[in-house]
Amino acid sequence: MKSYRKELWFKTPGRRAYLNITPQVEACLAESGIREGLCLVNAMHITASVFVNDDEAGLHADFERWLERLAPVDRISIVPGNHDALVPVPHGQGLGVWQRWTRGDAGWPAVHRLADVAFMGLDSALPTAPLLARGRLGDEQLQRLEALLTAEGAANHTRIVMLHHPPAAGAIGWRKALADAPALRGVLGRCGAELVLHGHARDARLDSVAGPTEPIPCLCVPSSTAVPSRKDQGARWHRLALLDAGGDNPRVEVEVRRWSPDAGRFTAQETFLLCLPRKPSPFGAAAGHRSPPLPTLAPARP
Repeated sequence: MKSYRKELWFKTPGRRAYLNITPQVEACLAESGIREGLCLVNAMHITASVFVNDDEAGLHADFERWLERLAPVDRISIVPGNHDALVPVPHGQGLGVWQRWTRGDAGWPAVHRLADVAFMGLDSALPTAPLLARGRLGDEQLQRLEALLTAEGAANHTRIVMLHHPPAAGAIGWRKALADAPALRGVLGRCGAELVLHGHARDARLDSVAGPTEPIPCLCVPSSTAVPSRKDQGARWHRLALLDAGGDNPRVEVEVRRWSPDAGRFTAQETFLLCLPRKPSPFGAAAGHRSPPLPTLAPARP
């Protein structure tokens, strides 16, 4: 049996493109000398695919609309983790690929506002020595965060801080810790925030850091690809719903969805309420009086 193999390399000017490679495939068939048999065209890359259809602009437009719906830029925010910066690479080959969703092209922190909610993404990722997974924000990013938290708080926005490494003391060991976590806790203690979302720990966690008046909850999920085992809880994600965000009893409803090996999909496990710090009332502050803090965790429903 005769066989023939050839690699074709393509470079596209943008992050997404549609290439008609029929002429190149026909040239390969001519070179092979094979007149009958099977021709396999395979894209040996996780972000590429091959399809057989007419080279028709309307079809390509349909693909574009479908791809945009998979990850709508106006509804998604991404922050980098240590795996995104294990080794130094050019920006266009690393975080630049995710720029539309990180919004970090103007520097970090990156702010994504949805109505009266401000998502503040931090970049704690940096290249490290083997077996280390530490992170660092740096003085400049911390200074910008302090200014943003102050401004968004003055606008009465709900401030949700997102980063990869845990900010709470003792949440993770030194080998994987955020080097300037004490400085970040200082910024949060001075300026406040309503919620911190992070990853990097092997298991789901609920910690808190001190805020100006009340503790700020820090909610963590494990890796979305972790298989449940005796050592790991397994993949998990949270669906959050803000309740009374601008009122006297701000909360977030957390629906826990965990990977089920038996079902072969993520399934709803439990739902709980997480009480958020209340924004200080100018009347309460002037009188020097403030109601007792709400409990941090409460069942959402019977």
